[in-house]
Amino acid sequence: MSLFKRRVQTRLADCSAYRAANWTNNEWEDNIMTTAQDIYPSRVGKNETIMDRQDPVVYDTHIPDSPHALSQQDLEFFNDNGYLIIPDYMTDHVDDINAEALRLKQALRGREELVLEPDSDDLRSIFALHNFSNDIDQLSRSPKILEPVQQLLGSQAYLMQSRLNIKPAYKGKSFPWHSDFETWHVEDGMPRMRAVTAWIMLTENNEHNGPLYVVPGSHKKYVSCEGTTEVDNHKRSLRKQIAGVPRPDSIDSLVKEQGITGIYGKPGTLVIHDCNLLHGSPDNLSPWSREILMFVYNSIENEVQAPYSGLKRRPDYLSCPHPQPLTPTSH
Repeated sequence: MSLFKRRVQTRLADCSAYRAANWTNNEWEDNIMTTAQDIYPSRVGKNETIMDRQDPVVYDTHIPDSPHALSQQDLEFFNDNGYLIIPDYMTDHVDDINAEALRLKQALRGREELVLEPDSDDLRSIFALHNFSNDIDQLSRSPKILEPVQQLLGSQAYLMQSRLNIKPAYKGKSFPWHSDFETWHVEDGMPRMRAVTAWIMLTENNEHNGPLYVVPGSHKKYVSCEGTTEVDNHKRSLRKQIAGVPRPDSIDSLVKEQGITGIYGKPGTLVIHDCNLLHGSPDNLSPWSREILMFVYNSIENEVQAPYSGLKRRPDYLSCPHPQPLTPTSH
């Protein structure tokens, strides 16, 4: 058995031991939310801390017999860095996706699924595209995406969220450093770190047009952010996030250890990143727009529950409330 596989098995055993030591069977099944039981607390006061991840990164090290399977090298890179870049993987789909995205930008005008920039009426994001487009729904089930995702999660997956992110030339605004899991945990009730985002570059992503920056390896740490969560925080945070953003000294600490990497590629590049990877993006000051289509996959064994903030859950278009295991298509 390789050292990598032994590490994964040890982490899985540690998680089982943690569950046995901290929850009764009834409490685990009911997923009762209390501060004492929350192993990933955040936004609970003035203190901010960095703690170790309590969950595996790769849940299954078996390499299935499939042309879409991730290799041992892929799994090890993802485990160590928290992301994976696969160039030229979805190139054949880019033109169709862009055409469908253009249609939805017009068809969904005025709906809450459309999010505007913080200081203008320029479009920033569209959520739940799979609810309005059969083509995008089918794409989310493509074995080219779904099989690697389920390999990482070690289980069947469901589509928790779909999203088109848009950085218009000269106008696209930044996204601050954050962990997706921190938001999904606090505001949506995602219990554990067993989710990934798979996204397709629809335009070239380069160092000039507001690309995604990540802190490699930061997914193995969890920043318990200071502050609190306001009611209906999503109405503000999707335009300009404030709650759940780590302090500069926390970011300094992680970057000092791991550095910063830009995620660049041509249209059709597929990127998969861990739910807890620290990432952000700057303004787009270039003459080139940047667009990406994102699918958030959660393990069917990690269904979202009541939000750990104690507030009402976010709208369904941000977090699917009725998960169904995805069946691969031939799309």
